[in-house]
Order: sequence, then structure tokens, then C-alpha cells
Amino acid sequence: QVQLVESGGGLVQAGGSLRLSCAASGRTFSNYHMGWFRQAPGKEREFVAAISWSGGSTYYADSVKGRFTISRDNAKITVYLQMNSLKPEDTAVYYCAAAPRAGTWSFRLSQTYDYWGQGTQVTVSS
Repeated sequence: QVQLVESGGGLVQAGGSLRLSCAASGRTFSNYHMGWFRQAPGKEREFVAAISWSGGSTYYADSVKGRFTISRDNAKITVYLQMNSLKPEDTAVYYCAAAPRAGTWSFRLSQTYDYWGQGTQVTVSS
């Protein structure tokens, strides 16, 4: 089992920044690729960003590319999502998720991830 706890959400004005954190516990963190997803009211959960187990590869949704940065600190067993130039359409509950390093990793697909956090609300006002 891997337990994931997100933090760092909140209310911010458009153009502002937030940094989300996802603290992991349980099994060896470096055995997992990590992803961030979000879900806005009335919409399906969507992929935001992902990072490989080593941190050597990162991937972003087109809607956040150039504004968001995903990173991880395996020593601190934490993954981060730095969000800059926030827009009202970024408003959602943000979830981090863990996918096992072994096997195929389709980083955009939520089904690939075995463990999920409880989510943290991000609200961007216009």
C-alpha cells in the first residue's frame, strides 16, 4: 500500500501561483511513477502532469505546458506541482497518484495509477 496526502491548495487570483505537495508513505517511493490529475465540477478527471520514478522524464497536458512544473524529491518522498500563471479554468480538485515502476506506464490514463490521494482544492478567481 502507498498512502498519498496532498496539500498546498487554496484560493488564488488569476495570474498567481501555488505549489502543491504530495507526501507519500508506505512502499518504496522510488518504485513508483507519479502523476497529477484534476477534476472540475461536472467534468471528468483529467491528466495534468506526470514524472517518472527517477525524475528523469516529465510529461504535461497541453493546457498547462509552460505554466506548471512537476518535480519529485525521493529523499523526502514527496512530489510537487508548481503552478504559475494560474487561470480560472485551472479551478479543480487536484489529485496525486502513484503508478508502479514495473510494467507499462500510460501516464495520461488514470487507470494506470494504483494509488490516489484524497485531493486538494484549487480555486482561481478572475
